Amino acid sequence: MAAKTPVDELKTLSVKNSDRVSGPASASAVANGTANGHAAEHSSKESDDDADEHVLEATAAAAADGGSAKKKKNRKRKPKNKKKVPTVQTEPPSVLISQLFPNNNYPKGEEVEYKDDNRYRTTDEEKRHLDKINSNFLSDYRQAAETHRQVRQWAQKTIKPGQTLIEIANSIEDSTRRLVGHDGLSEGDSILAGMGFPTGLNLDNIVAHYSPNAGCKSVLQQNNVIKVDIGVHINGRIVDSAFTMAFDPMYDNLLAAVKDATNTGVREAGIDVRVGELGGYIQEAMESYECEINGTTYPIKPIRNLAGHNILPYSIHGTKSVPLFKTDDPTKMEEGDVFAIETFGSTGNGLCVDQGEVSHYALRSDAPKVDLHLSSARSLLRTIKDNFGTIPFCRRYLDRIGQEKYLLALNNLVKSGIVEDYPPMVEKRGSYTAQFEHKAGNTAELQRLTDLHAAFNGALDGKLILASIDLQEPGKRILESGTADGLWLRDVCSSLSAPRHYFGSGIEPELFPAQSDGITYFKQSFNDPWPGDLRNSIDLVHHRGSLAGASPNEPLDVVKNLATLVKPGGWIQLQEMNGFKPPRNGP
Repeated sequence: MAAKTPVDELKTLSVKNSDRVSGPASASAVANGTANGHAAEHSSKESDDDADEHVLEATAAAAADGGSAKKKKNRKRKPKNKKKVPTVQTEPPSVLISQLFPNNNYPKGEEVEYKDDNRYRTTDEEKRHLDKINSNFLSDYRQAAETHRQVRQWAQKTIKPGQTLIEIANSIEDSTRRLVGHDGLSEGDSILAGMGFPTGLNLDNIVAHYSPNAGCKSVLQQNNVIKVDIGVHINGRIVDSAFTMAFDPMYDNLLAAVKDATNTGVREAGIDVRVGELGGYIQEAMESYECEINGTTYPIKPIRNLAGHNILPYSIHGTKSVPLFKTDDPTKMEEGDVFAIETFGSTGNGLCVDQGEVSHYALRSDAPKVDLHLSSARSLLRTIKDNFGTIPFCRRYLDRIGQEKYLLALNNLVKSGIVEDYPPMVEKRGSYTAQFEHKAGNTAELQRLTDLHAAFNGALDGKLILASIDLQEPGKRILESGTADGLWLRDVCSSLSAPRHYFGSGIEPELFPAQSDGITYFKQSFNDPWPGDLRNSIDLVHHRGSLAGASPNEPLDVVKNLATLVKPGGWIQLQEMNGFKPPRNGP
C-alpha cells in the first residue's frame, strides 16, 4: 500500500535461496535445435517411500473334540502409505513455506554491511551477540519474505494481457494464504498470518491503492503499465514488495528509473542516515532518466507527495517517512527501525490526487471513542476487529467472510474516524507511472549466478561461445534464455566488436540490469511459446543451468521450444552441470 507523505507505502525484504554449485561443468553446442550433449539434471531426488512388508499370519487352533488343527486364512495387511514431505514448490504455489524450510530455518536474504562509525556492529563480538539475541523477530519477517518471493515470482510468470484484475488479485491472495497456512475464513485467522494489505493492481496513471472490488470488469491490456503491490504478514510483521510490468518495451526506461532509484535508496540507507538527505539520492537517480513514448520524450519525475516509511507491528505506516526528493528533514534512521524503501516515478506532473472508488480500508489504532448509532456499524466494527485488527483490508475480504450489505455501515465508520479509507491515488490523465521495491535477496542470487558463470568460464577456459559460428560477421542475432542479470550476454557483447543484436529473456525482470547497454531484455518463460517476431530469426540461442526447472514441462520440450527461435544454419548452445543423473528424456 502507498500513502501520502509523510506516511507512505511500503516495500521490504524478499529473499532468495543461494544454491551451491557442485560437480564439474559440461557444455554442449547443438546445431539446428538437435542436442548432442548432456541436459540439465535435477538437483535433488525424491525419497523413496518406506516399504512395509506384507505380514502373513497363520495360527493353529485345536478342534474341540478331535484335536485337529485348522489353519486360518492368510490375511494381508494393507501397507501404510507414508506421506511424503514436499521439498519443492508447486505451480500455482500451494506448499506451506514452513514445510519447505523446517525448524524456522528461513533464508536470510541480503545483509548489507554497516558503514563508517557503525562498523563496530560487525566487528565487536559483544554487539554481535546482543544483535543475535534480539533478532528472533526476524524469523517472522523471513517467513513472510520467502512467501512473498515465491508468490511474486509465480505472479510475474503468469500475469498476462487478457486476464481480469479480479482473476489476478484472487490468484495472488489465494496462493499467499496457502503458503502461510491461514485461509482467513475463521475468526481471527487473518490476524495470525496472511495478506499484509489488499493486493494493489494499479494501471497506467493510477499510482497506488487500487484493488478490484466485486463486479470489476477491468481486463489487463497489452499497452498497460501495471504496478502489482503485494503484502504478506506473519504475526503482524508486514513484508511489502511491488513490481511494475509492461508488455511494450517503450516503457523500459520508466521501469528502469524507479528500479535504480529504489536500489539507490537501499544502498544509502542505514543507522543515523537523515531521511531528507536520502531523498536527495533517490531523486538524483530517478531524474537521470527519460522515456520516449509514442514519439514524445518525457523526463521521469519522482511523485513528490508519496514516500517510503517505517513499518510497525500490525501497522503498515509508521511515524517516519523517506521522501523521494531532497528535503531538510533531519529525522534519522535509528537502530531497530524497519523501513520500506519504495519509489514512484511518473511521466506526468510528479503529483497524485485521491480519485475513484475506494477498496482499501484499515482500522485506526488511535480511533476515537464514538457512540455509534447504527447497529450495523457496531456489528461491522466487531467483525473488523475480530478478523483484521489494524491490518488493512478491502471490500472483497469482507465479501469472502460472508458480510453483506455493509457499505452504509462501513462509510459510517469512516466518517466517525474509526476506520480510515485509502482512495486510489491518480496522476494526470495520459501519464504513466511505475513503482519498484528493493528485492532483498537479489544480492545472494546474483552472487550465485556470478559463481556459476565463473565455474563455466573456468571449465571452458574462458570460452563463451562453442558453436561454430562466424562471430565477425555483423548483424548476427544472439539470444540468451534465462538471462537473469545478463552477465553472459554482457561478456559476449564486450568481447565482440562487430555490430549485432542481443536479446535476453527471463522470468524475473527485477534481475535485469538498470542500464540495458544495447541489450533488449524482456520477460519470457522458456516453457511458453516465443514471440512471433523472434521465431526462425536467431543465429545463436544460449541457455544454461536451468533445464532442471522445466517442470511441469520436460527438458526435451524446452529444447524443442528453443529450436523454434533458430534460423536455418543457426545454433542452440546448452550448458548444464553433469553432477547428477540425466533426466530420462533429456537431450
